[in-house]
Amino acid sequence: MTKGFYAGSFDPFTDGHFHVVKNAANIFDEVVVGIGVNPQKKRRFDAEEMKTAIEQVISRNNLKNVHVIYFEKLTGDAALEEGATFLIRGLRNVTDYDEEENLALINQEVFGLDTIFVRSGKFGHVSSSMVMELLKYGKDVSKYLPEEVYQIVTK
Repeated sequence: MTKGFYAGSFDPFTDGHFHVVKNAANIFDEVVVGIGVNPQKKRRFDAEEMKTAIEQVISRNNLKNVHVIYFEKLTGDAALEEGATFLIRGLRNVTDYDEEENLALINQEVFGLDTIFVRSGKFGHVSSSMVMELLKYGKDVSKYLPEEVYQIVTK
């Protein structure tokens, strides 16, 4: 059984993130979406509320082999605790690849976990930071977020 671990802050979870989850769910027997929580960094949105929204998106799309957790440790440690056989990373562009490849090498050396890269496809231009910048200036971001997440970021 192959299990992939897709970690991120998901602050907020975008359509690009969901695109990666959907594709990963077709590749792996099981996918764990791990919301990484760093107590030294301030989140824009409550991790538990985001977890619930992501679970609703997954349920609405009938992805029965995906579940969501949040964790406060190194991604590799969390992935191993979940029994993951691979890490999943989304790629938007070549800049992402350069950074992600370095992380993949470290995760292989330290945790023995290989990384599978999944393209963000038509959502390659979407990032959580971009969404938040647009939102800050009153722009409509509904086309970049699942409905359940949109409800959180606009309340």
